Amino acid sequence: MRPAFRFAAFLCLCDLVLAAALSAQAPRRLTVQAIYDPDQRVDFSGAPPTNLRWIDDDSYLQTRRANGSVEWLTVDAVSGRSSPLFDAARMETAFAGVPGVTKEEAAAVARSGDLHFNSQWTAAIADVNQDLYFYDFSTGTATRLTSVAGREEEPTFSPNGRTVAFVRANNLYVIDVATRKEITLTSDGSGDILNGKLDWLYQEEIYGRGRFRGYWWSPDSASLAFLQLDERPVPEYTVVDDFSYRPTVEVTDYPKAGDPNPLVKLGIARATGGTAHWVQLDAYAGGDFLIVDVDWVPDSRSVAFQVQDREQTWLDLNLADAASGRTSRVLRETTPAWVNVNGSATWLKDGSFVWLSERSGFKHLYRYRRDGSLVGHMTDGRWEVRTFYGVDEERGVAYFDAGARRHIDTDIYRIGLNGQGLTRLSRTDGTHRAIFNPSFTRYVGVWSDAATPAQVRLHSADGAEIRVIDANSVPALAQYRLSKPEFVELRARDGFVMDAMIIKPPDFDPSRRYPVFQLTYSGPGTASVRNQWAGSTFMYHQLLAQHGVVVWVLDNRSASGKGAESQWPVYLRLGELELQDLEDGVSWLKRQTFIDPSRIVLHGWSYGGFMTSYALTHSTSWAAGVVGAPVTDWRNYDTVYTERYMKTPQNNPDGYKRTAPRFAAANLHGRMLLVHGTIDDNVHMQNSEQFAYELQRAGKSFEMMVYPRSRHGIADPRLNMHFRQAMFDFVMKTVGGSAGDPVPSASR
Repeated sequence: MRPAFRFAAFLCLCDLVLAAALSAQAPRRLTVQAIYDPDQRVDFSGAPPTNLRWIDDDSYLQTRRANGSVEWLTVDAVSGRSSPLFDAARMETAFAGVPGVTKEEAAAVARSGDLHFNSQWTAAIADVNQDLYFYDFSTGTATRLTSVAGREEEPTFSPNGRTVAFVRANNLYVIDVATRKEITLTSDGSGDILNGKLDWLYQEEIYGRGRFRGYWWSPDSASLAFLQLDERPVPEYTVVDDFSYRPTVEVTDYPKAGDPNPLVKLGIARATGGTAHWVQLDAYAGGDFLIVDVDWVPDSRSVAFQVQDREQTWLDLNLADAASGRTSRVLRETTPAWVNVNGSATWLKDGSFVWLSERSGFKHLYRYRRDGSLVGHMTDGRWEVRTFYGVDEERGVAYFDAGARRHIDTDIYRIGLNGQGLTRLSRTDGTHRAIFNPSFTRYVGVWSDAATPAQVRLHSADGAEIRVIDANSVPALAQYRLSKPEFVELRARDGFVMDAMIIKPPDFDPSRRYPVFQLTYSGPGTASVRNQWAGSTFMYHQLLAQHGVVVWVLDNRSASGKGAESQWPVYLRLGELELQDLEDGVSWLKRQTFIDPSRIVLHGWSYGGFMTSYALTHSTSWAAGVVGAPVTDWRNYDTVYTERYMKTPQNNPDGYKRTAPRFAAANLHGRMLLVHGTIDDNVHMQNSEQFAYELQRAGKSFEMMVYPRSRHGIADPRLNMHFRQAMFDFVMKTVGGSAGDPVPSASR
């Protein structure tokens, strides 16, 4: 080859390599499929271990998931060395040798993520074909505990690990793991009488979504406290799934605002059997009350329980003698509006306790004597404690997280039990969460910010970093041109400072005027503007930004999390003040020269769906809205949530009428896409049907999309992708991308 030719070939090769490199480095464009397609979606968040559990002071439990299987690992916290919590192959062999358990079932149990461990982490309970089995890690033996017809629900070990409690056919039982002797603690359970198991209302609105266990072991393993719920007064609600040839009918006890609640009692049963006795509730006789928290005092001699009136205008902390059931009131909480439940008391060795209260208008820590006399406040100020982690009594300090430094961030703090020495432990902006070991000498810290997925580190109790558990580098993020979220503060008409976040297109040109997609939730105490990773929601916002849409998220005051005092003004009139705040935010936005004020679309789901439907029927500030699973009449929603903010319809008839979007359908302004799941068992689809009916009667045009077999969230990945594409298409159709852009597609 001649030199000149070789040189030309070399230049050509260089050009090809450079072009390939530039092509590889060119930012990719987001699509709905890249975010939501179950077969093609890109991993934008990683999978860091954010829910670790401490086994002891020096090691924690971690799960490793692959191909539908789960491996349970014990990890040395400081070194990071791991080993299996148990030998899965040995467990599989043990279960395969139990009569009635197939090889396939044995393999599934040994690699299941649904095992229940004892507090010593030496044994587990497994459910196979609706019966409970006990597996001992040290001996490698599997033992069948139950063989009675009927499913055993909510199984837990006693604190000493010798006994297992469970619910069968709405009765409470215990079984000795050594002798397999089963003891019946209640016998009156039925379809209407629930012992030790919560109904839909109590799990959804009081004890936590998905938590149906309604019993509590005493620390000494000798007794169990339990709730009994009598559903007989409660009206039923029927949800019909028409997907199959013959409809599937679900009937649930569901009290809507103003309806009778379940009757509740608190019982105490000895684990050795005998007749359970009832805690004395004479002080509440004749009233309509809720038991909103149950916990044992560490000495196992008393049960601490909290009671509220139906409309939740007060909250009592009571102590019940475990032997006699006699009750004494320790304290009562009241506010100018409603009282939120803020968790159990934390009992100290001297008999005093730490208590969370919003009496000042902000959630803070207080210390009380057992008799209810106040020792003093531990925290104070115009900020609130978000999560209370607990007390290190040896060092006389408590740990919690809060937004005391900057409201959109969450930091981890330490303070003395005497209220002195407030110390910030986390060192960076963003959102921090701690998982402390039992002695509070170390914690696993989970951190993220608005542009960075969660990272996990081990820290000493003073906040110093010991090691990185998972830096969670997500290479895929660098392949896309993403905009940096900007946080702003603006004032409502009365001066209240509201937080907002704005995401501009990556090729933002301040001389152009852009349409806006606004996300809202708006519900009391539920902030959306936080300096933390938001996963697929964040990427969806980036998708819109890449197509020339400015994304705007604003927290109205009652949703801001800036203390209970910011929530109380919405009392008895949900929607009205929230709308004023959202309008003030839009007014600020419209004053920005890069915003097209005529092209703003609002979207919200659940309470956000209510807020969007309310805004479109009570304001002209938005050109369009996507209304997801809305409450369109608060008379349609459950008693506990609704009456907390609105009282009963009997006590606030005008408030219910005035705040219902269905009754203002004739005032619909702008274009609307109404979305609901057909078997939503939380916010029933009747809300959207009633709204659609009134819109049609008023001659209003709108679009509607229903998702079969979907509940309050669209869980089917393909249906969720369809919804995200439908919403994208609606946004582009109604307000379009940046000025001059053709209507784009977010598909492949």
